[in-house]
Amino acid sequence: MARLSFNKAALNKESGKLKRYQQYLPSLELKRQKLVVERAKGWSQLDKTQQRIKQCQQLVTESLPMLSYRDINLNHLVSVASVELEQENIVGVNLPVLKRVELANKPYSPYLKPHWVDNVVVQLRIMLELQLQQRVEHHRLQLLNAAVKKVTQKVNLFDKVLIPKTQQNIRKIRIFLSDAERADVVRAKITKQLRAIPGD
Repeated sequence: MARLSFNKAALNKESGKLKRYQQYLPSLELKRQKLVVERAKGWSQLDKTQQRIKQCQQLVTESLPMLSYRDINLNHLVSVASVELEQENIVGVNLPVLKRVELANKPYSPYLKPHWVDNVVVQLRIMLELQLQQRVEHHRLQLLNAAVKKVTQKVNLFDKVLIPKTQQNIRKIRIFLSDAERADVVRAKITKQLRAIPGD
């Protein structure tokens, strides 16, 4: 770390640094607040999606008890054909957004499967889409948590370290310069008095 100089140039430099830090801190704090709000929205949205998944599971349990029969093959009735994601920029943080999900139904003969399999396919499609939505929302929250943590560290660095340290440096330089100025005045007075004394 560079040693602090006690002169007017150093005072100007430290004053300039303090001004920059104090200008930067509010925008950093605003960014942190926006990310915290977005994170709260994210938790709320994830909670809603999880509730819908539970409701879907409950509905399947109540309306399709025949799923417990193991002799009917229900594997791979629905699969994910493609997923399209978009990026959303929230105060400099890129977050994924689920734009479109394409699901594919495996063809089956209505003569070889019971009539209720159609309802199973409908519920599977709903559940798959909800699970993909949940995964994207979870990833958004991970990114937001990391961003909030990073910005909070920066806010703390400016607020609790850089600004107080720079203010302390300015105080030290001012005290030094003030003491030096006083000493110069005293020296000048002593010199003047010595000159005023007539020679022997």
